[in-house]
Amino acid sequence: METPVLTHEILAALGLDLADYDRLVGDIYDGALDPKPLARTLENLRMAFQANYVTLILRVPDQPDMAVMIIAGDIEGEGEVIYMAYPQANRPFDNQPQDVVFTVDDIMTPSQWEQSSYFKMYCSQQNVYHVMGADISTHEGGLLRFRVTRAKAAPKFSVNDRALCAMFLPHLRRGLNIHNLLDRSESLSDLYAQAISRLSVATLVLDESGSVLRVNPVAQGILASGDGLKLVGGRLEATYPSDNRELQRLIRAAFAQDTVKSADAMSVTRPSGQVNLGLVVEPIPSLDWADEKGKPAALVYIRDAASKSLASEVVTKQLFNLTKAETALAMELANGLSLEEAAETLNIRRNTARAHLRSIFSKTGVRRQTELVRILLNSVVALGKPQATLKVAAKPKVQVPPLTLASRRQA
Repeated sequence: METPVLTHEILAALGLDLADYDRLVGDIYDGALDPKPLARTLENLRMAFQANYVTLILRVPDQPDMAVMIIAGDIEGEGEVIYMAYPQANRPFDNQPQDVVFTVDDIMTPSQWEQSSYFKMYCSQQNVYHVMGADISTHEGGLLRFRVTRAKAAPKFSVNDRALCAMFLPHLRRGLNIHNLLDRSESLSDLYAQAISRLSVATLVLDESGSVLRVNPVAQGILASGDGLKLVGGRLEATYPSDNRELQRLIRAAFAQDTVKSADAMSVTRPSGQVNLGLVVEPIPSLDWADEKGKPAALVYIRDAASKSLASEVVTKQLFNLTKAETALAMELANGLSLEEAAETLNIRRNTARAHLRSIFSKTGVRRQTELVRILLNSVVALGKPQATLKVAAKPKVQVPPLTLASRRQA
Protein backbone atom coordinates (compact mmCIF):
# COMPACT_ATOMS: atom_id res chain seq x y z
CA MET A 1 0.00 0.00 0.00
CA GLU A 2 1.32 3.44 -0.91
CA THR A 3 1.88 5.71 2.08
CA PRO A 4 0.21 9.16 1.76
CA VAL A 5 2.05 12.42 2.43
CA LEU A 6 1.51 13.86 5.89
CA THR A 7 -0.74 16.95 5.85
CA HIS A 8 -2.38 19.27 8.38
CA GLU A 9 -5.62 17.37 7.81
CA ILE A 10 -4.00 14.01 8.58
CA LEU A 11 -2.41 15.42 11.75
CA ALA A 12 -5.79 16.79 12.82
CA ALA A 13 -7.44 13.43 12.15
CA LEU A 14 -4.87 11.83 14.48
CA GLY A 15 -5.58 14.43 17.17
CA LEU A 16 -2.26 16.22 16.64
CA ASP A 17 -1.13 19.63 15.44
CA LEU A 18 2.19 20.99 14.16
CA ALA A 19 3.35 21.82 17.69
CA ASP A 20 2.80 18.18 18.75
CA TYR A 21 4.66 16.94 15.67
CA ASP A 22 7.52 19.37 16.30
CA ARG A 23 7.78 18.19 19.92
CA LEU A 24 7.93 14.52 18.87
CA VAL A 25 10.66 15.21 16.31
CA GLY A 26 12.59 17.27 18.86
CA ASP A 27 12.41 14.35 21.32
CA ILE A 28 14.08 12.09 18.74
CA TYR A 29 17.11 14.38 18.52
CA ASP A 30 17.23 14.83 22.30
CA GLY A 31 17.28 11.05 22.53
CA ALA A 32 20.35 10.98 20.27
CA LEU A 33 22.35 12.49 23.12
CA ASP A 34 21.20 10.05 25.78
CA PRO A 35 19.26 6.76 25.95
CA LYS A 36 16.91 8.10 28.65
CA PRO A 37 15.32 10.84 26.49
CA LEU A 38 15.08 8.26 23.68
CA ALA A 39 12.92 6.11 25.94
CA ARG A 40 10.72 9.14 26.55
CA THR A 41 10.55 9.68 22.79
CA LEU A 42 9.27 6.14 22.23
CA GLU A 43 6.70 6.59 24.98
CA ASN A 44 5.44 9.79 23.34
CA LEU A 45 5.26 7.99 19.99
CA ARG A 46 3.32 5.18 21.67
CA MET A 47 0.78 7.71 22.93
CA ALA A 48 0.59 9.46 19.53
CA PHE A 49 -0.16 6.16 17.77
CA GLN A 50 -2.44 4.92 20.61
CA ALA A 51 -0.31 1.77 20.68
CA ASN A 52 0.37 -0.72 23.44
CA TYR A 53 4.08 -0.98 22.51
CA VAL A 54 6.64 0.94 20.46
CA THR A 55 9.91 -0.90 19.98
CA LEU A 56 13.24 0.11 18.48
CA ILE A 57 15.34 -2.98 17.74
CA LEU A 58 18.89 -1.66 17.72
CA ARG A 59 20.74 -4.73 16.54
CA VAL A 60 20.48 -8.49 16.36
CA PRO A 61 23.50 -10.07 18.08
CA ASP A 62 25.00 -13.46 17.35
CA GLN A 63 23.01 -15.06 20.17
CA PRO A 64 20.14 -17.08 18.71
CA ASP A 65 16.62 -15.71 19.22
CA MET A 66 17.76 -12.60 21.12
CA ALA A 67 18.01 -8.91 20.21
CA VAL A 68 19.03 -5.62 21.80
CA MET A 69 16.11 -3.20 21.91
CA ILE A 70 14.38 -0.31 23.66
CA ILE A 71 10.66 -0.74 24.38
CA ALA A 72 7.95 1.69 25.47
CA GLY A 73 4.92 -0.03 26.98
CA ASP A 74 3.73 -2.11 29.90
CA ILE A 75 6.69 -4.47 30.09
CA GLU A 76 9.48 -5.17 32.55
CA GLY A 77 12.57 -3.18 31.60
CA GLU A 78 10.55 -0.51 29.80
CA GLY A 79 12.75 2.34 28.57
CA GLU A 80 15.97 0.43 29.23
CA VAL A 81 18.42 -1.04 26.74
CA ILE A 82 17.56 -4.73 27.14
CA TYR A 83 17.96 -8.18 25.63
CA MET A 84 14.66 -9.71 24.62
CA ALA A 85 13.38 -12.69 22.66
CA TYR A 86 13.55 -12.07 18.91
CA PRO A 87 13.65 -15.20 16.73
CA GLN A 88 16.29 -15.42 14.02
CA ALA A 89 14.13 -17.68 11.85
CA ASN A 90 10.52 -17.50 10.63
CA ARG A 91 10.19 -13.75 11.17
CA PRO A 92 7.32 -12.61 8.92
CA PHE A 93 8.66 -9.05 8.63
CA ASP A 94 12.08 -9.93 7.20
CA ASN A 95 13.11 -8.75 3.74
CA GLN A 96 10.71 -5.82 3.62
CA PRO A 97 11.71 -2.84 1.45
CA GLN A 98 13.93 -0.55 3.52
CA ASP A 99 12.61 2.81 4.70
CA VAL A 100 9.04 1.91 3.72
CA VAL A 101 6.21 1.67 6.24
CA PHE A 102 4.38 -1.67 6.27
CA THR A 103 1.68 -3.35 8.32
CA VAL A 104 1.03 -7.01 8.92
CA ASP A 105 -1.96 -6.73 6.56
CA ASP A 106 0.46 -5.94 3.70
CA ILE A 107 2.20 -9.26 4.22
CA MET A 108 -0.50 -11.83 5.06
CA THR A 109 -4.17 -12.32 5.80
CA PRO A 110 -5.50 -12.18 9.37
CA SER A 111 -5.94 -15.97 9.32
CA GLN A 112 -2.34 -16.54 8.20
CA TRP A 113 -1.10 -14.13 10.86
CA GLU A 114 -3.02 -15.83 13.66
CA GLN A 115 -1.79 -19.26 12.57
CA SER A 116 1.86 -18.24 12.26
CA SER A 117 4.31 -19.58 14.83
CA TYR A 118 5.73 -16.06 15.30
CA PHE A 119 2.33 -14.72 16.39
CA LYS A 120 1.61 -17.65 18.69
CA MET A 121 5.01 -17.64 20.40
CA TYR A 122 5.88 -13.95 20.64
CA CYS A 123 2.87 -11.74 19.95
CA SER A 124 -0.27 -13.28 21.41
CA GLN A 125 1.39 -13.61 24.83
CA GLN A 126 2.07 -9.86 24.89
CA ASN A 127 -1.40 -8.88 23.60
CA VAL A 128 0.12 -7.80 20.27
CA TYR A 129 -2.05 -8.16 17.16
CA HIS A 130 -1.87 -5.15 14.83
CA VAL A 131 1.71 -4.38 13.75
CA MET A 132 3.08 -1.41 11.84
CA GLY A 133 6.77 -0.86 11.26
CA ALA A 134 9.71 -0.10 9.02
CA ASP A 135 13.27 -1.31 8.57
CA ILE A 136 15.28 1.91 8.66
CA SER A 137 18.56 1.86 6.74
CA THR A 138 21.55 3.41 8.50
CA HIS A 139 24.36 5.45 7.02
CA GLU A 140 26.74 2.49 7.30
CA GLY A 141 24.57 -0.19 5.78
CA GLY A 142 22.87 -1.46 8.92
CA LEU A 143 19.19 -1.72 9.87
CA LEU A 144 17.12 -0.24 12.68
CA ARG A 145 13.85 -2.12 13.11
CA PHE A 146 11.03 0.18 14.23
CA ARG A 147 7.77 -1.47 15.36
CA VAL A 148 4.45 -0.06 16.60
CA THR A 149 1.78 -2.46 17.88
CA ARG A 150 -1.82 -2.53 19.09
CA ALA A 151 -4.05 -5.07 20.78
CA LYS A 152 -6.64 -7.03 18.79
CA ALA A 153 -9.49 -4.99 20.24
CA ALA A 154 -7.89 -1.77 18.96
CA PRO A 155 -8.45 -0.49 15.40
CA LYS A 156 -6.07 -1.36 12.60
CA PHE A 157 -3.38 1.13 11.65
CA SER A 158 -4.85 3.57 9.17
CA VAL A 159 -3.35 5.34 6.16
CA ASN A 160 -3.01 8.39 8.40
CA ASP A 161 -1.00 6.36 10.91
CA ARG A 162 1.25 5.21 8.07
CA ALA A 163 1.78 8.79 6.89
CA LEU A 164 2.81 9.94 10.37
CA CYS A 165 5.12 6.94 10.81
CA ALA A 166 6.79 7.61 7.45
CA MET A 167 7.57 11.18 8.49
CA PHE A 168 9.41 9.96 11.59
CA LEU A 169 11.71 7.51 9.77
CA PRO A 170 14.37 9.95 8.47
CA HIS A 171 14.49 11.64 11.87
CA LEU A 172 14.99 8.30 13.65
CA ARG A 173 17.78 7.45 11.19
CA ARG A 174 19.57 10.76 11.70
CA GLY A 175 19.05 10.71 15.46
CA LEU A 176 20.50 7.23 15.85
CA ASN A 177 23.39 8.13 13.57
CA ILE A 178 24.19 11.14 15.77
CA HIS A 179 24.02 8.88 18.84
CA ASN A 180 26.41 6.35 17.26
CA LEU A 181 28.90 9.05 16.25
CA LEU A 182 28.87 10.58 19.73
CA ASP A 183 29.17 7.16 21.36
CA ARG A 184 32.21 6.26 19.26
CA SER A 185 33.80 9.63 19.96
CA GLU A 186 33.29 9.17 23.71
CA SER A 187 34.66 5.61 23.56
CA LEU A 188 37.81 6.81 21.81
CA SER A 189 38.11 9.70 24.27
CA ASP A 190 37.87 7.26 27.18
CA LEU A 191 40.59 5.08 25.67
CA TYR A 192 42.89 8.06 25.17
CA ALA A 193 42.23 9.21 28.73
CA GLN A 194 43.07 5.74 30.06
CA ALA A 195 46.29 5.71 28.01
CA ILE A 196 47.32 9.10 29.45
CA SER A 197 46.65 7.84 32.98
CA ARG A 198 48.66 4.67 32.41
CA LEU A 199 51.59 6.82 31.32
CA SER A 200 51.40 8.43 34.80
CA VAL A 201 50.39 11.81 33.39
CA ALA A 202 47.88 13.78 35.46
CA THR A 203 45.36 15.88 33.55
CA LEU A 204 42.91 18.57 34.66
CA VAL A 205 40.39 20.25 32.37
CA LEU A 206 39.61 23.89 33.21
CA ASP A 207 36.78 26.13 32.02
CA GLU A 208 37.22 29.75 30.93
CA SER A 209 37.03 30.95 34.54
CA GLY A 210 39.75 28.57 35.73
CA SER A 211 37.37 26.20 37.53
CA VAL A 212 38.29 22.53 37.31
CA LEU A 213 35.77 20.57 35.22
CA ARG A 214 37.42 17.16 35.20
CA VAL A 215 40.45 15.35 36.60
CA ASN A 216 41.89 11.94 35.78
CA PRO A 217 42.81 9.35 38.44
CA VAL A 218 46.51 10.34 38.47
CA ALA A 219 45.57 13.97 39.10
CA GLN A 220 43.24 12.87 41.90
CA GLY A 221 46.19 11.19 43.61
CA ILE A 222 48.46 14.22 43.28
CA LEU A 223 45.80 16.61 44.59
CA ALA A 224 44.91 14.27 47.45
CA SER A 225 48.53 14.29 48.63
CA GLY A 226 48.52 18.11 48.83
CA ASP A 227 52.22 18.07 48.05
CA GLY A 228 52.72 21.13 45.84
CA LEU A 229 49.26 21.47 44.29
CA LYS A 230 45.74 21.67 45.71
CA LEU A 231 42.17 22.62 44.83
CA VAL A 232 40.81 25.75 46.50
CA GLY A 233 37.21 26.64 45.73
CA GLY A 234 37.29 24.36 42.72
CA ARG A 235 40.41 26.05 41.28
CA LEU A 236 43.95 24.75 40.95
CA GLU A 237 46.54 26.44 43.18
CA ALA A 238 50.19 25.83 44.06
CA THR A 239 51.30 25.56 47.68
CA TYR A 240 53.96 28.27 47.58
CA PRO A 241 52.94 31.87 46.66
CA SER A 242 55.69 32.33 44.05
CA ASP A 243 54.71 29.11 42.31
CA ASN A 244 51.03 30.01 42.54
CA ARG A 245 51.58 33.41 40.92
CA GLU A 246 53.32 31.76 37.98
CA LEU A 247 50.64 29.06 37.74
CA GLN A 248 47.83 31.61 37.64
CA ARG A 249 49.73 33.60 35.01
CA LEU A 250 49.97 30.53 32.77
CA ILE A 251 46.27 29.78 33.23
CA ARG A 252 45.29 33.37 32.39
CA ALA A 253 47.54 33.29 29.33
CA ALA A 254 45.73 30.19 28.08
CA PHE A 255 42.43 32.12 28.19
CA ALA A 256 43.81 35.33 26.65
CA GLN A 257 42.03 36.56 23.53
CA ASP A 258 43.73 37.64 20.28
CA THR A 259 47.08 36.13 21.20
CA VAL A 260 49.09 33.28 19.73
CA LYS A 261 48.42 30.48 22.19
CA SER A 262 50.92 27.75 22.97
CA ALA A 263 51.67 25.32 25.76
CA ASP A 264 53.62 26.87 28.67
CA ALA A 265 55.50 24.93 31.35
CA MET A 266 56.69 25.45 34.92
CA SER A 267 58.18 23.54 37.83
CA VAL A 268 56.19 23.25 41.07
CA THR A 269 58.09 23.00 44.37
CA ARG A 270 56.90 20.32 46.78
CA PRO A 271 56.88 20.88 50.58
CA SER A 272 57.93 17.25 51.07
CA GLY A 273 61.26 17.93 49.43
CA GLN A 274 60.67 15.38 46.69
CA VAL A 275 61.52 16.12 43.07
CA ASN A 276 59.51 19.07 41.74
CA LEU A 277 56.33 18.44 39.80
CA GLY A 278 56.45 19.31 36.11
CA LEU A 279 53.38 21.19 34.86
CA VAL A 280 52.22 22.27 31.40
CA VAL A 281 49.17 24.45 30.63
CA GLU A 282 47.76 24.20 27.12
CA PRO A 283 44.74 26.04 25.68
CA ILE A 284 41.93 23.97 24.16
CA PRO A 285 40.95 25.33 20.73
CA SER A 286 37.28 26.27 20.64
CA LEU A 287 35.20 25.15 17.68
CA ASP A 288 31.88 26.11 19.26
CA TRP A 289 29.54 28.26 17.17
CA ALA A 290 27.97 29.90 20.20
CA ASP A 291 29.47 31.58 23.25
CA GLU A 292 28.82 29.30 26.21
CA LYS A 293 29.89 29.25 29.83
CA GLY A 294 31.49 26.28 31.54
CA LYS A 295 33.04 24.75 28.42
CA PRO A 296 36.57 23.22 28.43
CA ALA A 297 39.09 25.99 27.78
CA ALA A 298 42.48 24.73 29.00
CA LEU A 299 44.20 21.45 29.81
CA VAL A 300 46.78 21.11 32.58
CA TYR A 301 49.29 18.25 32.40
CA ILE A 302 51.25 17.27 35.51
CA ARG A 303 54.06 14.76 35.74
CA ASP A 304 55.45 13.42 39.02
CA ALA A 305 58.93 12.10 38.26
CA ALA A 306 59.02 10.40 41.66
CA SER A 307 55.84 8.37 41.11
CA LYS A 308 55.87 4.65 40.49
CA SER A 309 55.30 3.32 37.00
CA LEU A 310 51.84 1.97 36.18
CA ALA A 311 53.37 -0.49 33.73
CA SER A 312 51.42 -3.69 33.22
CA GLU A 313 53.19 -6.80 34.49
CA VAL A 314 51.18 -8.92 32.04
CA VAL A 315 52.27 -6.86 29.03
CA THR A 316 55.89 -6.75 30.26
CA LYS A 317 55.91 -10.54 30.60
CA GLN A 318 54.38 -11.03 27.14
CA LEU A 319 56.53 -8.42 25.41
CA PHE A 320 59.88 -9.74 26.61
CA ASN A 321 58.96 -13.39 27.35
CA LEU A 322 59.94 -13.00 31.01
CA THR A 323 59.06 -15.32 33.85
CA LYS A 324 56.85 -14.07 36.67
CA ALA A 325 59.89 -13.59 38.94
CA GLU A 326 61.85 -11.79 36.22
CA THR A 327 58.89 -9.53 35.51
CA ALA A 328 58.55 -8.58 39.18
CA LEU A 329 62.23 -7.64 39.33
CA ALA A 330 62.05 -5.65 36.10
CA MET A 331 59.07 -3.68 37.46
CA GLU A 332 60.96 -2.71 40.62
CA LEU A 333 64.01 -1.64 38.61
CA ALA A 334 61.77 0.45 36.35
CA ASN A 335 60.46 2.18 39.48
CA GLY A 336 64.00 3.37 40.28
CA LEU A 337 65.16 0.80 42.81
CA SER A 338 68.68 -0.55 42.78
CA LEU A 339 69.21 -4.29 42.38
CA GLU A 340 69.84 -4.65 46.13
CA GLU A 341 66.73 -2.62 47.02
CA ALA A 342 64.61 -4.61 44.58
CA ALA A 343 65.87 -7.90 46.05
CA GLU A 344 64.93 -6.72 49.54
CA THR A 345 61.51 -5.54 48.38
CA LEU A 346 60.81 -8.88 46.67
CA ASN A 347 62.25 -10.81 49.62
CA ILE A 348 64.75 -12.73 47.48
CA ARG A 349 68.51 -13.28 47.80
CA ARG A 350 70.85 -10.92 45.97
CA ASN A 351 72.37 -13.82 44.06
CA THR A 352 68.88 -14.83 42.92
CA ALA A 353 68.18 -11.24 41.83
CA ARG A 354 71.47 -11.17 39.88
CA ALA A 355 70.55 -14.44 38.14
CA HIS A 356 67.15 -13.02 37.20
CA LEU A 357 68.83 -9.83 35.91
CA ARG A 358 71.23 -11.81 33.70
CA SER A 359 68.27 -13.68 32.23
CA ILE A 360 66.39 -10.40 31.69
CA PHE A 361 69.45 -8.93 29.92
CA SER A 362 69.58 -11.96 27.64
CA LYS A 363 65.88 -11.78 26.74
CA THR A 364 65.76 -8.01 26.21
CA GLY A 365 69.11 -7.70 24.43
CA VAL A 366 70.60 -5.09 26.77
CA ARG A 367 73.81 -5.14 28.79
CA ARG A 368 73.28 -2.51 31.47
CA GLN A 369 70.59 -1.86 34.03
CA THR A 370 70.15 1.74 32.81
CA GLU A 371 69.44 0.41 29.30
CA LEU A 372 66.87 -1.99 30.71
CA VAL A 373 65.02 0.81 32.53
CA ARG A 374 65.09 2.95 29.37
CA ILE A 375 63.58 0.28 27.11
CA LEU A 376 60.93 -0.57 29.72
CA LEU A 377 59.87 3.06 30.13
CA ASN A 378 59.92 3.72 26.37
CA SER A 379 58.08 0.55 25.37
CA VAL A 380 54.33 -0.13 25.33
CA VAL A 381 54.32 -1.82 28.75
CA ALA A 382 52.61 1.21 30.32
CA LEU A 383 49.72 1.00 27.86
CA GLY A 384 48.49 -2.38 29.07
CA LYS A 385 45.96 -2.60 31.86
CA PRO A 386 47.80 -2.06 35.16
CA GLN A 387 47.36 -4.29 38.20
CA ALA A 388 45.54 -1.52 40.07
CA THR A 389 42.35 -0.74 38.20
CA LEU A 390 42.24 2.89 37.14
CA LYS A 391 39.11 4.70 38.23
CA VAL A 392 37.51 6.83 35.53
CA ALA A 393 36.40 10.27 36.67
CA ALA A 394 32.62 10.65 36.86
CA LYS A 395 30.92 12.13 33.80
CA PRO A 396 27.97 14.49 33.89
CA LYS A 397 25.74 12.18 31.86
CA VAL A 398 23.35 9.32 32.41
CA GLN A 399 25.08 6.00 31.82
CA VAL A 400 23.51 3.27 29.71
CA PRO A 401 22.09 0.68 32.13
CA PRO A 402 23.37 -2.91 32.05
CA LEU A 403 21.64 -5.20 29.60
CA THR A 404 19.03 -7.43 31.20
CA LEU A 405 16.45 -9.97 30.16
CA ALA A 406 12.92 -8.62 30.08
CA SER A 407 9.47 -10.07 30.58
CA ARG A 408 6.00 -8.63 30.70
CA ARG A 409 5.03 -7.07 34.01
CA GLN A 410 2.85 -9.21 36.23
CA ALA A 411 -0.57 -7.79 37.02
